[in-house]
Amino acid sequence: MTEAVPVAGVGALDASATLAFEGGEYSGADIDALVAGLAETLAARGVRDGARVALMSSNRPEFVLAVRAIWQLCAAVVLISPAWKRDEVAHALAVTAPTHALGDQSVLAELMPMLSLDEPIEPARGHRRPLAPDADALLVFSSGTTGLPKAVRHTHGSFTAAVEHWRRALDFTAADRIQVLTPPSHILGLLNIELALRSGAWVRLHPRFELERMLRCIEADRITVEMAVAPIALALAAHPALETYDLSSLRYIMWGATPVAVGVAETVTRRTGIGWMPAYGASEVPVIACNPVCGARLDSVGRPVPGVDVRIVSLESGMPVETGHTGEIEVRSASRMAGYLPAAATEDAIRDGWYRTGDVGYLDPDGWLFVTDRAKEMIKVRGFQVAPAEIEAVLHGHPLVADCAVFGVPDPADGEAVVAAVATTAPVTTTELTTLVADRLATYKRVRRVVFVDQIPRLPSGKVLRRRLEERYGRTSDE
Repeated sequence: MTEAVPVAGVGALDASATLAFEGGEYSGADIDALVAGLAETLAARGVRDGARVALMSSNRPEFVLAVRAIWQLCAAVVLISPAWKRDEVAHALAVTAPTHALGDQSVLAELMPMLSLDEPIEPARGHRRPLAPDADALLVFSSGTTGLPKAVRHTHGSFTAAVEHWRRALDFTAADRIQVLTPPSHILGLLNIELALRSGAWVRLHPRFELERMLRCIEADRITVEMAVAPIALALAAHPALETYDLSSLRYIMWGATPVAVGVAETVTRRTGIGWMPAYGASEVPVIACNPVCGARLDSVGRPVPGVDVRIVSLESGMPVETGHTGEIEVRSASRMAGYLPAAATEDAIRDGWYRTGDVGYLDPDGWLFVTDRAKEMIKVRGFQVAPAEIEAVLHGHPLVADCAVFGVPDPADGEAVVAAVATTAPVTTTELTTLVADRLATYKRVRRVVFVDQIPRLPSGKVLRRRLEERYGRTSDE
């Protein structure tokens, strides 16, 4: 059964925690003082209990300070990706209705009054207010299969439970040292930052992913826990001078967001001696399963972490199936989201307290979880969920596009790549269509390949037969 997790909220910051960025470091006391100062500024601008505050920021220490300042005011933070463009940001604001905003992106400032994170923050003496476990803490965005991104609501209780589950899964302590190269606006980035700060550990935040800098920092900072998504793993395996770096401080490399490419993982281990630890989660339930620190295997996402219940249900009836049988993966946990915005989307996602992941898999007799397919149609690019409907809506805006359907194909670097099948009323170039999407949506949603078809296959109900398109055009993106 799931377990209750005590919530300390902002007060969970351990005094011995250290946040490093570029050439500087922030101690726990530094963070506390700057958070208090920023909270005073936000309060003076009218942020109150229960408010929602949009945050659209690049990777920088002020992002961390902003999240914690919003929490200190008992408000909720709406995390908006800095990669998003105007239409995407406008949709996020419409869904979550924040009353205030701060960040460093001009697109947000164009849509609502925004406090710039480039403004100096004056330290102050603040009081850590107790936070209600059932109060909203953050809203992150997750794409569905039939519409634009939904906001995932996490309370202080659910997010704190996720941090504690992650701490146990990684066997993480104050002695560990970690670096964050993924966007903190993504649930995994924020989860890793908070894991370190609440554990009293040392964490380096990078402005962006650069392989050489990552390797140099592992060596110089004596990083003990490294996180990798598929592009990072592929870059490591292909690095011509990987053996020249001293990576001996690493206890393991965690692989998440996409299925493990076994050949890539084995290549890195052979060249460095460092093993991998696959894990599995979602924005809605950030930590579901993880391999053990010792004895990890590459063919499974691991066993459900303590405090998380996993069951497999029939794709037809929704009833639990026997061990070893394949079906949809459902999860019950204190770390489960409170629901979606729009709220109507929650009804189909949670059934009798169980979150329906949309992933297909099975549990073996020893409790190992295997993910074999996805019932949902979202495309997972570098760990980000991409809704086909969102890209289709942009393509349908072209006057010569009669119909279209978007699907994913395997990609060794990104996990999956986006392919668009398009029927037109007159000749259109591939570049014209890919540029249309690139101008409207984030980079990770770009269309990698366009296939022109006479007709999009559909059921009489109008539902796209994506499987038929995948079978015909679904070769890997580099073939």
